[in-house]
Amino acid sequence: MSIYGTMKTAVSGMNAQANRLSTVGDNIANVNTTAYKKVSTAFSSFVLPSTSGSYNSGGVNTTVINSISQQGMLTSTSSDTDLAIQGEGFFPVQDAGGTNYLTRVGSFALNEYGNLVNSAGFMVMGAPLGEAVNTFDDLTPIQIKAYELTAVPSTTATANSNLKMSATAVAAADLPSANAASATPTFKTSMTTYDAGGTKIQYDIFYTKTAANTWEVAVYDSAGASSSSSTGFPYASGPVTNATLAFDPTTYGLSTVNGSTDLSITVNGIKVDMTTTTQLNADSFSKVAADGSAPSSLEKITIDNEGIVYAVYESGTQMAIAQIPLATVISPDNLRMGTGNVYSVTSSSGAAVFGFAGEPGFGDIVSGALESSNVDLANELTEMIEAQRSYTANSKVFQTGADVMDVLINLKR
Repeated sequence: MSIYGTMKTAVSGMNAQANRLSTVGDNIANVNTTAYKKVSTAFSSFVLPSTSGSYNSGGVNTTVINSISQQGMLTSTSSDTDLAIQGEGFFPVQDAGGTNYLTRVGSFALNEYGNLVNSAGFMVMGAPLGEAVNTFDDLTPIQIKAYELTAVPSTTATANSNLKMSATAVAAADLPSANAASATPTFKTSMTTYDAGGTKIQYDIFYTKTAANTWEVAVYDSAGASSSSSTGFPYASGPVTNATLAFDPTTYGLSTVNGSTDLSITVNGIKVDMTTTTQLNADSFSKVAADGSAPSSLEKITIDNEGIVYAVYESGTQMAIAQIPLATVISPDNLRMGTGNVYSVTSSSGAAVFGFAGEPGFGDIVSGALESSNVDLANELTEMIEAQRSYTANSKVFQTGADVMDVLINLKR
């Protein structure tokens, strides 16, 4: 046996325990880091060839083991942009230099440039709604600045109405669709809409009974109403649209519009659904609500459990901007760790595969929550004590070898 070999073996053991203490130190330091994945040290023996009469002590090798695939506990937050992943998957992110990474850190917020970034400053990547994602090239950083002020044009509306059955029928010459000063509509309501530029457009809607179970609906642009008439007739131009409404005498519901079972009318491209219109012997009423909104400032950003990012405006309207996908790899524990709790794809981890939350092979996104570190503090403290004792024992071996070496040197003296 070589005394030098014994001392080197002891040094190998001390270095191994020092590595163990390093991983324990990292784990304890990051016990409160969002989505941090603990590291541990695995030991393996290093054997040197020996003869029957002489034993050569070898040493110990260490390997760092990542626990990236181990789920951390989820904790709820008060932020509408905090996301956690329950199950498999990572958020695709990008640094300022355009390098792509994967992360489980979902504490997203807007930075000064209008980008949606996590707490480490990495920009989250998103996909256009309804589009498939195959590689990082299909993704772009989610930029909110373009949505700070917007107007939503009206495209659909719903009419909730009742037209009084016992109302008196009006002669053809006095129907609103004739746009005459003598027009005598049975009932009037209005509808507020917005064009693509956010300009408010008001429409006057007239319901007039023409015969039993038959009514006319005529729609005018209120900007053309006559200021000298209480009804607004005659308008500067004819009706934007008019239609004949026919009611079923047994169910008292609307049966056809202009002879069609499509129970809607179109007002300058806005489809007004009239399915719920009835003809009951009660006072007439009509509430017509259209979608769309005037120009409004951005109030906040929210993200739902499907990863869809919404811009919410002061007017109360919201707009879907993009969808955050998830990425998986075959061997998550073989990803390469980077500063900021991000991971890079390696040949050992396998290539990144993309999809969306809830799809087969991908976990679920939990909005308003964050994933905690998977470090067990009690276990780490135990590991630290064990490493300390093992380091001390190896140092005693080294010290004993040094004492034996002194004995040999003193023989020469």
